Amino acid sequence: MSADPLAGAGRVFVDTNVLVYVYDNDEPHKQQVASRTLDGIGAERVVLSAQVLNEFVVTVTRKLARPLDEAHTREAVEVLGQLEVVPVDAGLVAAGVLRSQRSQLSLWDALVVEAARRGGCEVLLTEDLHAGTDFGGIRVVNPFAG
Repeated sequence: MSADPLAGAGRVFVDTNVLVYVYDNDEPHKQQVASRTLDGIGAERVVLSAQVLNEFVVTVTRKLARPLDEAHTREAVEVLGQLEVVPVDAGLVAAGVLRSQRSQLSLWDALVVEAARRGGCEVLLTEDLHAGTDFGGIRVVNPFAG
């Protein structure tokens, strides 16, 4: 495996926690890692889901020690909305339920995995799942590990 876990990867699904750290001034190291990682991937390869955007808004407005105000939240959502966003529909939820049962994941994590699959991603960037896990061609990478 190369030193850069994203080297050679095509499309990359970015989970909520990575996006939140870009805006979390109370976690400067993770903020720097998240920003540098996303810049290195390039917008054309980043995929999100509507679920991730929803979770992002809740987290940055309610859960951060210094939450984003309405204007900054709206601006962030506009920027993130320019990336590819996988919609959450009945088909994705059904696939998520099946993935949840097969892989023993929470429904929310299973929906992220299935959104990554629908988005044609090879990598799922998150700190919430075990790094190195392979979900049928989707490899979990934790940008904050190591």
